[in-house]
Amino acid sequence: MSSQPAVRRSSLHSLWRIRSYVRPYAGQMALMTLSATVAVSASIVIPLITRAVVDGPIADGNRAGLIPLGLLALALGVTEAALNFNRRWVQSYAALGMETAIRDDLYAHLQRLPVAFHDKWQTGQLLSRATTDLSTIRRFLSFGLVYLLVNIGTYITVVALLVHLYAPMGVLVAVAAIPLFFISRSLSRSYLAVSRRVQDQQGDLATYVEESAVGVRLIRSFGRRDHVGRTFRKQATTLHDSSIDRARLVARFWSMFDLVPTLTLGGILLLGAVAVSRQAMSIGDLVAFVSLMLMLVWPVDSLGWILANGQEAMTAADRVYEVFDTEPAIVDRPTAVVLDEPQGLLRFEGVGFHYPQSAAEVLHDIDLEVRPGETLAIVGVTGSGKTTLTALVPRLYDVTAGRVTIDGHDVRDLTLESLRRTVSTAFEDATLFSSSVRDNLTLGSPDASDADVQQALEIAQATFVHDLPWGLDTRTGEQGLSLSGGQRQRLALARAVVSRPTVLVLDDPLSALDVHTEALVESALRRVLTGTTALLVVHRPSTVALADRVALLEGGTITAIGTHSELMADVPSYRAVLSQHADEEVAS
Repeated sequence: MSSQPAVRRSSLHSLWRIRSYVRPYAGQMALMTLSATVAVSASIVIPLITRAVVDGPIADGNRAGLIPLGLLALALGVTEAALNFNRRWVQSYAALGMETAIRDDLYAHLQRLPVAFHDKWQTGQLLSRATTDLSTIRRFLSFGLVYLLVNIGTYITVVALLVHLYAPMGVLVAVAAIPLFFISRSLSRSYLAVSRRVQDQQGDLATYVEESAVGVRLIRSFGRRDHVGRTFRKQATTLHDSSIDRARLVARFWSMFDLVPTLTLGGILLLGAVAVSRQAMSIGDLVAFVSLMLMLVWPVDSLGWILANGQEAMTAADRVYEVFDTEPAIVDRPTAVVLDEPQGLLRFEGVGFHYPQSAAEVLHDIDLEVRPGETLAIVGVTGSGKTTLTALVPRLYDVTAGRVTIDGHDVRDLTLESLRRTVSTAFEDATLFSSSVRDNLTLGSPDASDADVQQALEIAQATFVHDLPWGLDTRTGEQGLSLSGGQRQRLALARAVVSRPTVLVLDDPLSALDVHTEALVESALRRVLTGTTALLVVHRPSTVALADRVALLEGGTITAIGTHSELMADVPSYRAVLSQHADEEVAS
């Protein structure tokens, strides 16, 4: 019981923080509210005109008197329609503008967050926050919030008119609002938890669909289509049941919102008939009274939807600000400098590292030096921390002990832009985006010339792209799945070398290549690596030949370093690691 109010205050505070995105559209929001208010005001006047018609021209048999009153009612109707059109037009502009602004900032913030953040978060959860949750917030800001204010104003105005027309029945209508208050309060308390559950489950389901789509070839190759189908149906059923719980909750309270004004209307008709028979009211007064009271049906009826939408918007804002409130851990320091004319001297000085979610050290006491133009290979068993070590150079992660330097500068003291312009990386798991081959190749070097691209393709033995249907303009498809694993890896390698970086980090970029292609790539790479400082993670023994020196990584630290021949002669564990990799290569 104690946690629920705290969650609610947090969600309401998150929704309140959205106001910074509303301010640029404050004028449009005010115009929307004004248009809705005037439109409702026009509709309120029409029952009063009806009273004048009934008690005036109709009672007196004056047909000529009907014309001006009818024209006035027609003018008010046209005015109401025009104002509603204007409100909807302005609403679309302002609401979509706010949603776009939030989404742009959310996407930009996601790009600033460290890799460690994305390691922990499911893709579908982030996707649902950037799409479904923002749409929920937009609906509330553009419609729910405006009509919450307008409907409250309408209710107060109409009740005041009803009291003016006939005080006893007007007071009865006012008193009928008391149970509505308690109903809405109860709905707010109950709806928040189920709304958050549904939104989280939508994110989980989106994650599963995304993973299934990316891994569709693997699923089919193992014949697991029925299994993933059952898992999907289970998650979809869970979401369905939660959504039904939410709908059932809204339906129960909505029926109560309908019941109160319906019972009140029945009482008003009975009391009104008695009042007319006693001449306490005229027939026109009763017609106007009932017409005005019927105008309260929409404000009361919509209250349930507005409250439900408001609760969804609160939890949606809470989910969005869970991302916004995550501070980027890897940013430029205030004193960060630009690395001009880098030479490429790379050092690891007492480096240690552990992942944020674990206290166990992955790396410790790492001391390495890679001289300008030198290629150093990192060898170790699977899980020894080789990939983690290379990720520290471009600051995909920050060291937790010691420091990594380039030309004597701690990489944390360099601007990220200049650091990542100096350091280029190719990963074993080659990631391509659903865009053209050219866009993928020039991702880190948008100014690369056609000659630079062609040279990179030749180095990576990736000239196969010219045989694709539209050459460099061919779209690779999502995750590059239209290409083979070897083709994707060669394009990733070409992307890494196209800018001729000063420091090149290669995380076993040849693992998916056949022996013949690997030999051609290694021959071309040997020329590229001349004059480039390179840190090369090695799994294949044949790739060790590219390195000037080799470092053996065991137990999270460097246990031996030297040339390949020296380590083969003097370090049994080095021979064992290479022998293991050789056996794995033969087995594969």
